[in-house]
Amino acid sequence: MNQNFLDFIADYRAHRMAVAVSGGVDSVCLLCWLASVGADIVCLHVNHGLRKNAETETDYVRDLCKKLGVPCKIFYWTDDKPETGIEAAARTARYKFMTDFCHENNIEILLTAHQADDQIETFLMNLGRGSGLYGLAAMRRVTWRDGIKIVRPLLYVPRAELKKYCDDNGIKYFMDEMNSDPHYTRVRIRQNRHLLSEQLGISDARILLAVQNLGRVRDALDDEIAQMTASVMTDTRRAVFDETFLFDPAPDIRLKLLGTLIQKIGGDEYQPRLNSLSTALDKLQHDCKFTLGHCTIRRLGARILIVPEGQKTSFRTRHGKSKPKSK
Repeated sequence: MNQNFLDFIADYRAHRMAVAVSGGVDSVCLLCWLASVGADIVCLHVNHGLRKNAETETDYVRDLCKKLGVPCKIFYWTDDKPETGIEAAARTARYKFMTDFCHENNIEILLTAHQADDQIETFLMNLGRGSGLYGLAAMRRVTWRDGIKIVRPLLYVPRAELKKYCDDNGIKYFMDEMNSDPHYTRVRIRQNRHLLSEQLGISDARILLAVQNLGRVRDALDDEIAQMTASVMTDTRRAVFDETFLFDPAPDIRLKLLGTLIQKIGGDEYQPRLNSLSTALDKLQHDCKFTLGHCTIRRLGARILIVPEGQKTSFRTRHGKSKPKSK
């Protein structure tokens, strides 16, 4: 069993946790490792009904949980399936099932089986898109979704080690045919990633080290942004500040600060795309009023206001007085 996993999961042993299990090698191995260390877990499996083997996989996960002595909850996605964006829709449905279950059963932590190869592939995909710091720092080990803490204990464990554990111990798992379909960018990266090491000498370990280093910078920036955001939000759905508050910081901080404010006030899961934020900053150089990320953003003179879309864009408070300028 991987020592990195053992060291990380030790901090969570005292908590009851849910673990997402698809039936693939990553999540099956995570389930078995958690059961081996005596973690207090419940398995959550979502049958999307999208593959011919879906019911077979569901039966296997249920039987494996019974063998391991782990409670198991099965969900069926029976909603109408969209003609486009099926993967994103399935992912949204999956997390909705699981986070709702966690809330209903007073479980604060949901474990997922994203592992080191997923992390490297995410980095390379974002590199190909020309992403900035936040894209290149890839996935975090701990995030939040719908009020539930999402934890990835395998993020620095390679897929090959998970597969070897299952093979050596006769543990069955299923292969998703989409994982070998070169139509997907991630699959093409997976199939050709070995060239980086073989021809350029860029090993997986070096890529992961770069991701970790970028992650530390991202976390430091996040701390600064959180303090700045809190200083100008008059409540959870409104921010008022002087234009110097936004434009005095370095360009990267401006973008992240504006994106964070819009995300918090608009209530979206993700921040607007980088190009949209850049366009918004250009507009905010002058008096303007526009919408972005379910927010209305207004500049009047030296003051900037962000409120949920549809609300009044007055700079005055409920008591009729304008909020003092940010220092």
